[in-house]
Amino acid sequence: MIITAEIGINHNGDINLAKKLIDGAKYAGADMVKFQKRTIDKVYSKDDLDKYRESPWGTTNRQQKEGLEFGYKEYQEINKHCIDVGIEWFASCWDKDSQIFIRQFNTKKNKVASAMLTNIDLLECIAEEKKHTFISTGMHTLDEIKNCLEIFKSQNCPFELMHTVSTYPMKDEDANLLMIKTLRDTFNCDVGYSGHEAGRAVSVGAAALGITSLERHITLDRTMYGSDQAASLEIEGFKLMVNYVRTVEKAMGDGIKKISEEELQIRKKLSPIF
Repeated sequence: MIITAEIGINHNGDINLAKKLIDGAKYAGADMVKFQKRTIDKVYSKDDLDKYRESPWGTTNRQQKEGLEFGYKEYQEINKHCIDVGIEWFASCWDKDSQIFIRQFNTKKNKVASAMLTNIDLLECIAEEKKHTFISTGMHTLDEIKNCLEIFKSQNCPFELMHTVSTYPMKDEDANLLMIKTLRDTFNCDVGYSGHEAGRAVSVGAAALGITSLERHITLDRTMYGSDQAASLEIEGFKLMVNYVRTVEKAMGDGIKKISEEELQIRKKLSPIF
């Protein structure tokens, strides 16, 4: 199972905070870290960007969105720091320009965010790279997921779906983890889980259903500014989750009934006359 620590925009536009999150993800046992990249004027309308919004960067939506974005210099630093630390990174891009921008760093994976599942131009841009792509499925129907997958299949681009419920934070009772089996059976493909819950139990439950990947948001402090912080795990909490998930992964076994040598010894003690 691939475990990804979703840094996303939890760095709050601070490269030093981003590096601390990378370090924390490595310490916690994540296989990869993921960021988010947007071209603000392509993703949001002028009316939306002009709306009033208080943030550390000003009083408009535009100022908030621009304050959260990293450019070339920051991604150069991210790339170098991940190499130095020894952890892979990639990004979910929300527009075609951002996807093309990220290409220069030669990342090995791609991600389709749930919100972008019907953005045909972006999907085609991602699929043409033929990199393994994680496709989140929150907020969309099975038919919409099918249409998305047709693009990736037509480009012979490897993919796996990720069951997602796009609420932040998600209530445990809304997780609907049996959708993992539904997606696997419906589309005959690997399925992971991208969680937005505040705790760890649901992710451990997903691991017991045989997911091939797990993505959770990571933060230094859940009370920090940011829309994703409350749906994130702090470093030690993320580490605990990774340990639980790896334990479940080992415990799954192969489903073949067999009697171990240890069991045979117990059997001799408990049923000696048979």
